Amino acid sequence: MREKIDKELKEDSEGRRRLPWYYAPSFLLLWLALFFAIVIPLYNRLPERVTIAEEPSKRGEFVAGRAEKQLHDFERIGPKVVGSRANEVETVEFLLAEVEKIKMELCSDLYELEVEVQSPSGGFLIAGMWNMYQGIQNVIVKLSTKESQSESYLLINSHFDSKPGSPGSGDDGVMVVVMLEVLRQMATSETPFQHGIIFLFNGAEENALQGAHGFITQHKWAPNCRALINLESGGSGGRDLLFQSGPNTPWLMKYYRQHAKHPFATTLAEETWQAGIIPSDTDFRIFRDFGNVPGLDIAQANNGYVYHTAFDTFKVIPGGSIQNTGNNILALARAYANASELSETEKTDDSHAVFFDFLGLFFVYYTESTGIILNSVIGVLSLVLVGCSLWRMSRQSEKVSIGQILIQFLIILGLHVVGLLLSICLPLLMAVLFDAGDRSLTYFTSNWLVFGLYVCPAIIGLVLPLTLYFTLLPNDKLSHPYLIQMSLHAEFVVLALLILILTAIGTRSQYLCLISLIFYGGAVLINLISTLHDRGYYWSISVVSLQVIPFCYFSYLFYMLLVVFIPITGRNGISSNPDLIIALLCGFCTYFALGFVAQFINVFRWPKIILLGLGVVTFIFCMIAVSEVGFPYRPKTNVMRVNFMQTKRIFYDYDGTVTHSDSGYYFIYQDRRGLSPLKDFNVNLTGLTSMEPDCDKYVMCGAPCFNFCGGRRRAGWLPRDVSIPGDITLELLEKSVLPDGKTTRFEFELTGPPQMNVFIQPVGVAKVTDWSFDPKLLEDTYQPPYVAYISYGIDDSPLKFFVELAKSDGDLSGPLMELGVVGHFISYEFDRDAHAKEFLSDLPNYVHAMEWPAIFKGYIF
Repeated sequence: MREKIDKELKEDSEGRRRLPWYYAPSFLLLWLALFFAIVIPLYNRLPERVTIAEEPSKRGEFVAGRAEKQLHDFERIGPKVVGSRANEVETVEFLLAEVEKIKMELCSDLYELEVEVQSPSGGFLIAGMWNMYQGIQNVIVKLSTKESQSESYLLINSHFDSKPGSPGSGDDGVMVVVMLEVLRQMATSETPFQHGIIFLFNGAEENALQGAHGFITQHKWAPNCRALINLESGGSGGRDLLFQSGPNTPWLMKYYRQHAKHPFATTLAEETWQAGIIPSDTDFRIFRDFGNVPGLDIAQANNGYVYHTAFDTFKVIPGGSIQNTGNNILALARAYANASELSETEKTDDSHAVFFDFLGLFFVYYTESTGIILNSVIGVLSLVLVGCSLWRMSRQSEKVSIGQILIQFLIILGLHVVGLLLSICLPLLMAVLFDAGDRSLTYFTSNWLVFGLYVCPAIIGLVLPLTLYFTLLPNDKLSHPYLIQMSLHAEFVVLALLILILTAIGTRSQYLCLISLIFYGGAVLINLISTLHDRGYYWSISVVSLQVIPFCYFSYLFYMLLVVFIPITGRNGISSNPDLIIALLCGFCTYFALGFVAQFINVFRWPKIILLGLGVVTFIFCMIAVSEVGFPYRPKTNVMRVNFMQTKRIFYDYDGTVTHSDSGYYFIYQDRRGLSPLKDFNVNLTGLTSMEPDCDKYVMCGAPCFNFCGGRRRAGWLPRDVSIPGDITLELLEKSVLPDGKTTRFEFELTGPPQMNVFIQPVGVAKVTDWSFDPKLLEDTYQPPYVAYISYGIDDSPLKFFVELAKSDGDLSGPLMELGVVGHFISYEFDRDAHAKEFLSDLPNYVHAMEWPAIFKGYIF
């Protein structure tokens, strides 16, 4: 009897008695409370805007009040499509007028201000397409100190053109007015700077980055640009995110750390962007690839729902957001304009930088080489700490050898790896099931649904294997606190091995593992040095306390990724399941944020009941998701994007006769649901078919695709009886056989609206040997059909081009190529007919339609 009592007392002293299960909800809700009390307020924190009235008392500060007034005037111009009067005349006049106001305030004794309107013409190869421009416009301002001898310039860029139907206040009007106010502050400052600053307001970014190319390859100031601040937008408002830097210039990040007033950046965003995961691109690419200009790529990323829509307006952009961006860009402009490194271009560094901000409170930056050392040392030390802890357990446990401890740990480690896989796979399974039931995008408006749909399953998967092991196969030789420590050590080992592997393959986002290792390693070290390691559950005090910081950071990063990616799922196309992206994000972020914390579920009694409770939460959220709450779209705020072209198609045979002509609506599906949400409304979609059958009949499927044409096979065609107004003219100027007798040369003249396409498909064994466009596109790397995109601004002269085709057998008597031309009548200067207006009026109020008339003509030559 005495021995039994002693054994029970010993078990109690070792902490075998777990906490009551009903404390578990409070424990889990504590972390949720931290998320809402700390993470969300810090993420959304913006500075107070400075008004024009406050300017006298805040000399030298960015004045958001003035920028807001300019943005309001900018918005009133309306959509600014390349080639339209709004873009080429009104916006250019607006910019010149604002610069003239600044010129009147200029400290003329210190500075010189020069203004030019550039109208470049040219072309370049991008994404397998020849991208050609003619007479587009850039407004360029150079501000320099009169006494400076420096010939190195800082380039600051934004664009003033917009997508069809959008006033472009967020993309990219807010950055335009930020640049104007930065220019004004720099031009009126009594403190001169060393290097000149080029303010490039480019007028053709939405047309596949043409404006930036025209400047960097043709303007006289371009060769002297040594560093870049590119200002973009992926939404409307929020803090400005630094999502790309370099290349090979870590000093840029050093200056960002020292001078940015409100740092917001992460290496993870840079690597995600450069991996092509986000379906977009910026002028940063052009300056880097064609001008070898390194720099920073900065964008506002909140409220991506209104990006490229009619609702991208002044009223949805907080004044604090403009102030935040302005404070940062003004401080960086002052710093880079005085940086000695700007003149020392030969002192480049091939390494990259690792960088991130911590909750917006401070900025961490170190070089890639420093990161390799840190990762290697911390990774090895982590494994050593685990070894010391396991050895300590063997010393403190009776009749348990180090070998038995190791076997037990390896079992736990294996089960933890299974849990890691489940934490990813269970959310993915949810995504697959919802997509199979035509219920994708349920979180699009009700973002909080991701908690029950994906986060709870991730937690269940992470903990379940070890919960089953501890409850079904209890260990009588080791105390329960030691087993729980082992489960946390397993996470420690996985992260240590992961950081070593990621470092070896050159991934810089392994800093996420580093953060986890440092804080958990610190807790283990404290417990080993003190007596907490062997005193029941007392070791958990240091572990839980030190997990608050990494939890807050990972939740902050997780929230940022959701803010960016959830709106993107509404414009990611129909071909892939977007829920998989969100589920994967939730799985990985749950693993990093709660990888250690979630294991404490096994500290409570009846952990299976706790996991069952999380399962019930998931079930409840599923029921909510399939209700009206889960309908993705809302008017004005979370719109359904419907992109279509009112198209007239005419196809000519080799002898010039018309073989087929029709009219209809060409739909480019923007999200996974396609047009299915319109079926319950009075929208006539009778006859809607796929473009796929036409791909075997006509060049480019007979699709009037705009810019990039990758999704044409998955597009839709809705016939209409009424023809589309408008025309485009292709004239064959001359057809001749070259002296070799095996090559035919065709010379054409194309006349049409400001945006046009040319598609070329050789027939049979014929091969394009030369043409007016880039010969690189004819190399084996690229396959026909060949695509050329042409746009013009103020120069509407016809496009003349030639194509030369050869046949190995020398028989040039029959058809040699199919040639398609498309004219896009995008601007509202081109009227929509009554049939199109009626169709638009039938669309529900939660739809934003990006549409325009287009003409497709297909020829055989």
